[in-house]
Amino acid sequence: MTTTAETTTTAAEVVTAFFDAYNRHDVDAMTELCSDNADFSYIPFEVWGKQRVIRGDGTVGTVGKVLWSGLINSFPDLFNEVHTLDANDHDVVVTCDIGGTQQIAWGPIAAQGKKFSEPHLFLFHVDGDGRIDGIRAYWNGAGINRQLGHLEVD
Repeated sequence: MTTTAETTTTAAEVVTAFFDAYNRHDVDAMTELCSDNADFSYIPFEVWGKQRVIRGDGTVGTVGKVLWSGLINSFPDLFNEVHTLDANDHDVVVTCDIGGTQQIAWGPIAAQGKKFSEPHLFLFHVDGDGRIDGIRAYWNGAGINRQLGHLEVD
């Protein structure tokens, strides 16, 4: 929570500003709301390559910013609709839908012009300076793949 003589920024306000920036596709503003080494974990995200697996774990600056930019490029009408936001002094839980229409490939998913909209659960931690220092997110990756027409068979 950031406090000055004139304002107090709550964890809920910081996270609300984050989702507002996300809806504007302003990845720089999203990143600026986070601490320099904010933890980032998109639990279901992974892309299998021939010799490695890329997972959605790291920091906001190294993994989060790249994933957000890629999503916005692949889904130019990407949106989030926040349904609930529950917060205490430092922890914020958000339920929302994220969706859009795919225009270019996203990882292994070829663009077919299909839309997706999938419920997400986000867990944020906001430090004492009013900066997000942890983001975790969960969703049904199979649901997104199905909506985009991407069915994998091993």
